[in-house]
This record gives sequence, structure tokens and C-alpha cells, in this order.
Amino acid sequence: QQQQHAPSPAAAAPAAAATIAASGAGSSAVPAAVLSGAGGPVSPQHHELTSLFECPVCFDYVLPPILQCQAGHLVCNQCRQKLSLCPTCRGSLTPSIRNLAMEKVASAVLFPCKYATTGCSLTLHHTEKPEHEDICEYRPYSCPCPGASCKWQGSLEAVMSHLMHAHKSITTLQGEDIVFLATDINLPGAVDWVMMQSCFGHHFMLVLEKQEKYEGHQQFFAIVLLIGTRKQAENFAYRLELNGNRRRLTWEATPRSIHDGVSAAILNSDCLVFDTAIAHLFADNGNLGINVTISTCCP
Repeated sequence: QQQQHAPSPAAAAPAAAATIAASGAGSSAVPAAVLSGAGGPVSPQHHELTSLFECPVCFDYVLPPILQCQAGHLVCNQCRQKLSLCPTCRGSLTPSIRNLAMEKVASAVLFPCKYATTGCSLTLHHTEKPEHEDICEYRPYSCPCPGASCKWQGSLEAVMSHLMHAHKSITTLQGEDIVFLATDINLPGAVDWVMMQSCFGHHFMLVLEKQEKYEGHQQFFAIVLLIGTRKQAENFAYRLELNGNRRRLTWEATPRSIHDGVSAAILNSDCLVFDTAIAHLFADNGNLGINVTISTCCP
């Protein structure tokens, strides 16, 4: 079947198709820490030690470099930047005083990921925590739509509900083999086209972006994202194909999780990339059709 934004069937179409109009670019409890090398249940002594690292403002952990007020009270570096007085004793936070003893203790403690309450079981040295938490599978999901206009965050289970209510213009097609038809590809500036594909019990987001990655050189970037985790994405493969005028351009890859987003793929050119000259070879009256096929991978 063939569909446009207002879905209407068309006979004898080999795959479903959608016409995509362009759019502009555009406190919970902190889990307890455990001592390095310690095993078994966390003892009351460990909880007591952990409480010494709690920031009195945000209740996250105070991690090195650890600064104190003149009376010895601690506050994390993020909160300290917003304060002029100690939140515990109202004393001055200047001059900055390092607490080297607490920093040594912190180096002997394994801290849980801050997303432990949503399922992450890792405990890490304080130097490893920030990097892990930036990519943790259990961190909140951001809205996967291109551009920075939507600031929504939530659970994986809530992503599709958010898209259906906040981004109603996005078309969803059923089936593993569809045609993604982007209209008006000659629009100036940075432009993106988005649609959804549903198959194999999962939802996939198809994104085509036009931007100047290099000055004066406009390029198109096409990619498929899974509304799911990285581990789930490994079970699928996708193929994008431009076909017409006795020419064919194909890209095959594993879909990215929406946790990883589009930006990193574009930065590394880890997607279907073509310039405006190639786009015009396959376009018809300013509209570009991309054949999209999703398949499952054998375990």
C-alpha cells in the first residue's frame, strides 16, 4: 500500500510509502555506596560512610575534588557554583578549602550509578562515574526527533506515547519494506524529514537530514533508529536504497538506539551520506524516494 500524510491506499504498490514534508532544523534517593572490594550486603557502617558524601542541597554524592566551608561542611561542586554561603551553617564558602582526607576515602569507595533506582547495577570508582552515566542504558530517554526544540525526557515505554501526542505530524507506516518519500528536498538551509516504521513488534524512526557538515557543501544524511535499547538494536539490520534512472545507491547497517541519537552518526558519517548532486540524480520534481527495508538478524 502507498500512503501520504493523509493515508490513502493505492493499488499495485510494491511497498508502503509515505510522503514526508520537511520541517526546520532545528529527586530521588541516592543509592548507597560500597567499599572497593567489599562483598555481600551493605553494612550499616557503609551506609554511615556513604552519608558523609551526600550533598545537603541535591543529595547526590560529593566527589573529588572535594571542597569544604571553613567549618568543614561539604557541598558538591555543581551546587557550590550556585551558592555564596554554606547551606549547612550559612558560613562563607570562600576561600576554597580542599578536604584531602575525604578525597582519599572517596578513592576507596565504589559508588553506584545514579540510575541504580531505574535498573543499573554497576558500582564504579568516582573517576568512572561521569563517563558511564553519560551513556548508561538506564538514563532517561530524550525525544528522538531531530533538532533541539523538544526538551522532553522520560522512560523508553513512554517514548511512543510522547511522539503520538507531541509530534502528531509524523507518519507511521506498517511493514518491513516501505518507501520513505521526502518532499521539497531543494528547500534552502538545514532541513529534516522524519517518519516512523513499525514491524517485527518494534518501532523504527527514519531520519533524513540536509545540512552543511562542511562549509559550502550541503549533504544529506539518512539513518534508521530503533525506539529501544542498544541491545535490542543489535537484533535488526536495515537497508536504505536510492533507485532510479538506471542508478542505485545502497547503505546497510545496524540501526542505532534512540539513546545514541542522530548527531554522532552524522559526525562520523555512519549513515547513508550523499550530496545534493547525487540527490538530484534520484529525485523526481524535487521529491526523493528512499526504499527502507528492516530485517531481523540471526542470533
